[in-house]
Amino acid sequence: MKRVLMVTAVSTQALMGVAHAQESETLRRLETIIITTAPGPERTSDELIGNATALERDDIVEQLASTLGDTLSGEPGITSTFFGQGASRPVLRGLGAERVQILTNGIGVIDASAASPDHQAAADGIDADKIEILRGPAALAYGGQAIGGVVNVIDGLIAEKVPDRALSGDAFGAYNSVNEGTELAGRGQIAQGPFVLALSASQRDFGDYDIPGFVESSRLRALEASEGDAPEEEASGQVENSFLDTESLAAGLSWVGETGFAGLAIRRQKATYGLPGGHAHEGEEGGEAEEGEEELPFIDLEQTRYDFRAGLDLDGPVLTRISGSLAVADYEHTEFEGPGEPGTRFETSGYEARGELDHTVAGFEGALGMQFFDKELMAEGDEAFITPTDTQSAAVFLYEAKEWDSGFGVEGGMRAERLTHDNIVSGEREFDLFSASAGVHQHLENGLFMGAQLSLTERAPNEIELFAFGPHLATGQFEVGDASLDKERGLNLEGTLRWRNDWLSLGMNLFTTQFSDFIFLTSGTIEEDGAIVDEADELPVFAFAQDDATFTGGELYGEALLGKGVLGAEWQFKAGLDYVSAEFDGGGDVPFIPPLRLTGEANASWTYVEAGAGFEWADDQDAAGAGQLPTDGYTTLNLRGAVKLSELGYGAEGTQIFVEVRNATDEEVRVATSVLKDLIPWPGRNIRTGLRITF
Repeated sequence: MKRVLMVTAVSTQALMGVAHAQESETLRRLETIIITTAPGPERTSDELIGNATALERDDIVEQLASTLGDTLSGEPGITSTFFGQGASRPVLRGLGAERVQILTNGIGVIDASAASPDHQAAADGIDADKIEILRGPAALAYGGQAIGGVVNVIDGLIAEKVPDRALSGDAFGAYNSVNEGTELAGRGQIAQGPFVLALSASQRDFGDYDIPGFVESSRLRALEASEGDAPEEEASGQVENSFLDTESLAAGLSWVGETGFAGLAIRRQKATYGLPGGHAHEGEEGGEAEEGEEELPFIDLEQTRYDFRAGLDLDGPVLTRISGSLAVADYEHTEFEGPGEPGTRFETSGYEARGELDHTVAGFEGALGMQFFDKELMAEGDEAFITPTDTQSAAVFLYEAKEWDSGFGVEGGMRAERLTHDNIVSGEREFDLFSASAGVHQHLENGLFMGAQLSLTERAPNEIELFAFGPHLATGQFEVGDASLDKERGLNLEGTLRWRNDWLSLGMNLFTTQFSDFIFLTSGTIEEDGAIVDEADELPVFAFAQDDATFTGGELYGEALLGKGVLGAEWQFKAGLDYVSAEFDGGGDVPFIPPLRLTGEANASWTYVEAGAGFEWADDQDAAGAGQLPTDGYTTLNLRGAVKLSELGYGAEGTQIFVEVRNATDEEVRVATSVLKDLIPWPGRNIRTGLRITF
């Protein structure tokens, strides 16, 4: 740790020296990032105490992976629940699943992705206009499911402003060598008077992906050998049953006036993907698979979602704006045990509505809001480990902020919510939840920003934590919920220190969160035929339990833009360092926590071409938690080059041919935050080539 910090400090000092020498030649300035996901009026990321970032369309296309979690993994403080190419959710500061709220245009995704790591999130960056990330508690505006943070995928289907051009859009296509896979996406906007029509479509076709060595980790193979369970022939070179096919179609129609807007959108998406990692089902005879008859399961899912959003600028002395959103969605996925053999089926349907009233009172700017949510989750089949449950929520929240001419500012608010789970077997559980936060900050004229924030967040246990009972092959466990679980409470303290000018930005966020009644899975027992057993359906029993826990960590990050210098190029440098430690107060480590990680990249831009290189270094994760093997660290290298076709007269800015080499050294990468970390690694070396056209 000390060695990494020393290297970072020396590198930063050297970078500042070079930048100072070239400051007079700087041609570009750091962009101001507008964050719309935070409550209240739009603010820049530099005005928020928490660590907030955004990926614009250019960044999304460059970083795009097969899932949302993997696309964002590598950003400071963000990893993923990696479950092969088919499914992953973002992990923010060691928290994932129901503790990180995934939104589409500010409204929840209304799917089943938080119920299991093998369930794909119904949000993707392949056709997104922007992705905003709030690290740390954002529950004030979005409820207890945002106790770890928020990821908001903004698709641009409902326009709030009339585009500058009557016809605009972009499209790209790429080929990936690691899985012989193709990806295509196109988006467009047509403006006619006050009306804006938006269209988008996307498709992926990925085969099984290649890896540099064995499928199972060396630690797991050594453990199996010591127990006499090592297979005669160990799989290597490729992850079987890791294919992925996706497609989506979406359209939105908006009316945009001088003081307001209103729009409707519909999105239809489908996906079919294999479940790797030994998630195989047994044959019919005698409950055992016969030789050559192992069935490779896969998931087939679809979702149809309807969105309505409207806003009106009031410009009154008190009331300044009113806005509202409504999303209605039907989601279904079926797990097939083999070709044409449907097994377990999950269905989720529901709606979420949200309204905000922005106002100004006594110099304070803020928002008063309400949120309503109703979702029904149903599973049926041999592996349906959750019985039908209806979840309803009603909440009201208030946020206020004020900054004086001196640069000193205060902000804070509160949220009250009533959430009810109604299970068809176990009955009803009702939770009264409260969240509050208060913060102070100081802007200085030299570009320095200092801030501190204290927040209290309460989260109700979800349906799985309360009512699960049955085999869950995705995790290799027989999961047992506890209908008596109490709500989870987190007390978070975060401090931030940032400095920036036109060409250099440096920042640091440090946090600690004290959890009361933190909910987690641990080895357990059930009663079967009058006996207490720790194994059921040939799977170990794991039960949901509660204990106090403490999370501590932070992120260091920086960015620099330099004018023409070495090799006659304009240079951009980025670096980040993140760390999380999580321990139970009763003793032991919280499992699936990311290790210390350092990232960096350098990009050079000339008139017609650009080139870049980046790396990610992750330390060993030895604090693996009870029942988990340690995870080895890794170092990956990524390379990128592009020809700017727009500078040659083809298309608008951003039109280019690009070539990327991801994991150029073919490193074996195992993700410590994945339940499959010892069963499948990250993809090996991948050469990604493509064409992007903007107009």
